[in-house]
Amino acid sequence: MSRIPLPKEDELDDAQRKVYDEIKAGRRGAVLDLFMMLMHSPKLADRAQRLGVFLRYETSLSTRLSELAVLTTAKHWNASYEWHFHEKEARAGGLAEDIIVAVRTGEAPNFINADEAAVHAYTRELLSNRHASDETYQTALGFFGNAGMVELTCLIGYYGMIAMTLNEHGVPLPDGAEPALPPPG
Repeated sequence: MSRIPLPKEDELDDAQRKVYDEIKAGRRGAVLDLFMMLMHSPKLADRAQRLGVFLRYETSLSTRLSELAVLTTAKHWNASYEWHFHEKEARAGGLAEDIIVAVRTGEAPNFINADEAAVHAYTRELLSNRHASDETYQTALGFFGNAGMVELTCLIGYYGMIAMTLNEHGVPLPDGAEPALPPPG
């Protein structure tokens, strides 16, 4: 249950409407409740969605690896809303089902692909320890290079911000969706 109400489309002011229309016309094709929550601050909603488009669709990381980082972040924060939308994207991007299940259940995934192991280890260490070990960092750097490491780090940070927004303000799952993760807290 939302702690503050989601703005309704027919009640948006001019600044909110402008951002709403831009999001709807963009790659997402829809305005999810996450962005409706952010719409309480239209400038924030605009900047967050623009950064999200870049981090989700335009980095040097493949969808498979980006979505693994997002799912690992969603699991860390127990953000079922984030998980709900990105689990499908991870599958579509080629992430193996057993990896998805292992991340969701908190088991150690059995990675066949070393680049996936590097993303998972880096994401988990960064979130859990607020810092990755030199060994973990260097392994990931070897796969992704300087630009990829900056993009991966920012991707993790962005989806941490999104998870906090979703959890703290109680953005509900879409109708009929069951939470895949335990409640936060």
